[in-house]
Amino acid sequence: MVSRGDLALLPESLQTPLRRPGRASLAGVPSDLPSDNLPAAEFAFPGPLRDRLVAAILAGDKTTTSGLVAGYEKAGDPLPYPGLRQVVVDSAGHPVAVIETTGVRVIRLAEVDLAHAIGEGEGYSSVAQWRAGHEGFWHSAPVRDELGDPQFTVDDDTLVVAEAFRLVELWKTGGSSDKAHQRHGQ
Repeated sequence: MVSRGDLALLPESLQTPLRRPGRASLAGVPSDLPSDNLPAAEFAFPGPLRDRLVAAILAGDKTTTSGLVAGYEKAGDPLPYPGLRQVVVDSAGHPVAVIETTGVRVIRLAEVDLAHAIGEGEGYSSVAQWRAGHEGFWHSAPVRDELGDPQFTVDDDTLVVAEAFRLVELWKTGGSSDKAHQRHGQ
């Protein structure tokens, strides 16, 4: 959950935890499901890393994720909030599942804990491993390009959005007309 203290650290534009209005529904999401107008959840960039992250979500291994407050600021997006449902999109742009945010913390990078690191579902057994992996990603050219800062780096005081989520629906893959899905969770 985002606390008042957490919000005080953020610019006013990020303090309203509401989905941006006017988001179009995803092409290929079965229209008879209640998730046809949900925003997309895109993990990393399309390619091998996204494929691994999506597979970990679908397997139930990935239940947390981390983002940079700077990324939300640059995109003009509000922070996620408990109860938010999003459609997980694979590297091909196909919807594969629905997740629901169960908790959000805005914390300094130095405050990321082991439970969050393990919840990322990437095999980390220490916060140091998690941090090295994420620093490599956040210091990559695609992230720096997205942030508009070719020299961007993180340090202990960099604000991170530590999000927890649960898998709500899992759709069978195989094309946009495949309407088979399974519900997970309560």
